[in-house]
Amino acid sequence: MGRQEDADALDAELLKRPLPATAVRAMGAWLAGGGARYATGAGAHAVEYVPARWSGVEPWPGPFAERSHAGAATVTRAQAAAAVREAVERSRWCEALVASYVWGQGRTGYGPHRLQEILAEPGAADVLAASGSALREEGAVAAYRVLYKRLRGLGPAFFTKFLYFLDLARDDPAAPRALVLDQRVARVVRAHATRVGLESGLAAAPDAAAWTWSDGGWTPHRYGVYLRWAEAAAGQLASAGIGWPEASPDLLELALFDAVWDPAA
Repeated sequence: MGRQEDADALDAELLKRPLPATAVRAMGAWLAGGGARYATGAGAHAVEYVPARWSGVEPWPGPFAERSHAGAATVTRAQAAAAVREAVERSRWCEALVASYVWGQGRTGYGPHRLQEILAEPGAADVLAASGSALREEGAVAAYRVLYKRLRGLGPAFFTKFLYFLDLARDDPAAPRALVLDQRVARVVRAHATRVGLESGLAAAPDAAAWTWSDGGWTPHRYGVYLRWAEAAAGQLASAGIGWPEASPDLLELALFDAVWDPAA
C-alpha cells in the first residue's frame, strides 16, 4: 500500500477501537480522584494568566481581569466561553480570538506579541467571522478549513481553541463538536494509533501514525478524523460505568492533555 492507503487503513482501525480497557480504567481513576471536579464536564477547568502582560492587546474581553492587575488571575473554560459568546453577539470577532488565545497561552510570556501580530494581519476579523459562519452552517471541519493557513502566526493548536470556545458558546453546538487539537493531544493519539495499528497487523502503523499525527500542521481531514475518534471515545467512556458525563469529548481532550493515560505503558 502507498502512504495514504496506510494512513486510511490506520484511521479505520482507530475508529473501530477508540480506547482500550487500560484507558477506560485510567480515566475512571482520574475522575474519581484528581479529576473529580470535572464530574459534570470540563467547564471548571481553569488556567492562570497575568493580565498586565497583555496590556498592549486590543480589543480586550470585558469579562477578563483588568490589565492593571499585575498578579495572576484565573479563567475557566466556562468563563472563556461566556466571554467569546459576549464578543460574538456584538460581532467583535478579534475580541473572541483574544479570549481564547489568552486562555490558551496561560502564563507563557511570548503570547502577547504574537497575538498582536495575528490581529494586525489584513482581514483578520473577516476570516474569523467566516470561520464562525462555516461552523454554524457546515460544522467544525468546514470552520477549520477556513482558518487553515489563513492567518500568519495562527496555527491549528490555537485556532482550534478559538473554534472550541466558539462552539461551546453556541446553543446548538456542531456535531461532532469542535475540540482543541494541540501537540500534546496529538502525541497521545499518535502513540495509541501506533499500538492499535500494530495489534491489527498493520506493519506500517508507526510510520503512518508519525505522519498523520505529527506535532502540528494537521490538515482539515486529520481534524475530522480526530473529532470522530474523540466523539466515539467519549461515548465509550460515558457508557463504561465510570461516571463519565454524557457528551463530553472536551473532557477527554483535557484528560489527554494532562497525560491521564499513557498508551505506551
